[in-house]
Amino acid sequence: MVSLKDIAGRCGVSVATVSKALNDHSDIGAETKERIRKVANELGYVPNAAAKSMKTNRTHNIGVLFMDDANSGLQHDFFASVLEGFKREVEKEGYDITFISNDRSRPGRDSYLTHARYRRFDGVIIANVHFGDPEVVELVKSDIPVVTIDHIYNDTTTILSDNVGGMTELVDFAVASGHRKIAYIHGADSSVTRTRLVTFHKKMEEYGIETPDEYLMESPYRDTHGAYECTLKLLELENRPTCIFYPDDYASYGGMRAISEKGLKVPDDVSVVGFDGIKVARHIRPRLTTYRQDTEELGRQAGKNLIDLIERPKTTLVQRVVVKGRLLEGDTLKKLN
Repeated sequence: MVSLKDIAGRCGVSVATVSKALNDHSDIGAETKERIRKVANELGYVPNAAAKSMKTNRTHNIGVLFMDDANSGLQHDFFASVLEGFKREVEKEGYDITFISNDRSRPGRDSYLTHARYRRFDGVIIANVHFGDPEVVELVKSDIPVVTIDHIYNDTTTILSDNVGGMTELVDFAVASGHRKIAYIHGADSSVTRTRLVTFHKKMEEYGIETPDEYLMESPYRDTHGAYECTLKLLELENRPTCIFYPDDYASYGGMRAISEKGLKVPDDVSVVGFDGIKVARHIRPRLTTYRQDTEELGRQAGKNLIDLIERPKTTLVQRVVVKGRLLEGDTLKKLN
């Protein structure tokens, strides 16, 4: 195994100089650093992770706690993209990531906090879990740096998609297109759902539009069958809506199937609006009118803020970071005016 001494001998400098150069100390010149790093690469030098961990008191390993009710795992378009952005950001800073097991059926499983301590995670990102779960709350309240995505805890940094801005733009666009009979099939109860629902009601009130109770229905996120069933009920109403908002893009395709089976057309008879802006929605025809969330930036901000909490705890403020998205004007919203 190549040592610092081997590199020092080849470069004609001290072991201390080699160590400082490889750790990017400011008292070593750029030219010297470049020469030492080049020799280190040529010799195949690999830093001793255990020694580095003892010196910095960090393992450079970050835990990821993620789940979803549909058990889609990393096939979950929205969060897979968020996690990819997060992964790229932390790996750029020399960190690895490890998923925290959430299989509660496994005998003798550790709590999330016990798992995190056993793995000696420097920090943890939490996304798309049941945020009221006592084990999640215990982890959030521990001394391990934590960043959450789309859920706010006191004294914890949170990265939020602009749900208020997204719903505002969608309602504005639908109303500007002449729609006043707008139904909303929203997701299961969560802080994201509540934010979107309150914004929907507020905007409709501002426009002086009354939303009948039967226009509001609940279906789990990413559940095409649930959205399909809710849409059938909306289409059976005597005063059926001209436009239906869905909790996410996946759900909207369940709604479109129901509309088609009723012998109706999108958007000629009923307009459809999604939320998320997943890739597949940009390629299927008709193109879905939706609000595209900037998933990569959500992940990048989560990684950046978590590393700041880990490496610069005394100068890093806990904050809420809102990441804006943008409206995608597809072909599923008819202009009535």
